Amino acid sequence: METINIEGTSRSIGSKSTKDIRKAGQIPCVLYGQDGTKHFAVTPNAVKQLVYTPDFKLAEVDIDGTKVKCILKDIQFHPVKDTIQHIDFLQLTEGVPVKVNLPLRTKGESEGVKVGGKLLQQVRRVLVKTLPEHLVDELYVDISSLNLGQSARIRDIEVNENMQIMNPPATPVVMVEVPRALRSAQAQAEATEATAE
Repeated sequence: METINIEGTSRSIGSKSTKDIRKAGQIPCVLYGQDGTKHFAVTPNAVKQLVYTPDFKLAEVDIDGTKVKCILKDIQFHPVKDTIQHIDFLQLTEGVPVKVNLPLRTKGESEGVKVGGKLLQQVRRVLVKTLPEHLVDELYVDISSLNLGQSARIRDIEVNENMQIMNPPATPVVMVEVPRALRSAQAQAEATEATAE
């Protein structure tokens, strides 16, 4: 799993300090861990690869020489400028479960797509609960058995026995849509059959 190294600098807390950090072009951050909370600041460049990606990555944050393995917990953007206003990190501790949103990918070739259906993915990230040592960077759902009009659900996602999916099991994640041209051809064929009878 890819780990992004992030350099951070300790900061004092309070709204004046936070304003000064943003003025200096940096992002105020908080690290929640076993030993309490640490406040620090990073440059926007340092977190770019962690934030602006569809992939799940770990972060190793170096705060004044102390390195901590963690995940991105929460991020706040400016409502107008879309710049990062604040980031929360969560320290990973062996044996302590975490909840993370993992990207969902499809694998296999759908039978329905082969005959002209359109593959629609409704869910792109799935919430899982697991121990840090069992974390993976993505999950897969096999679509090879999907025919026209069929869908795969949360319960069809492949997960190891150390991982628990938190989304409702019946939620559809991928479906094979019947295109309009195929639908009207089907309706025509059925109408012709009915007339022949």
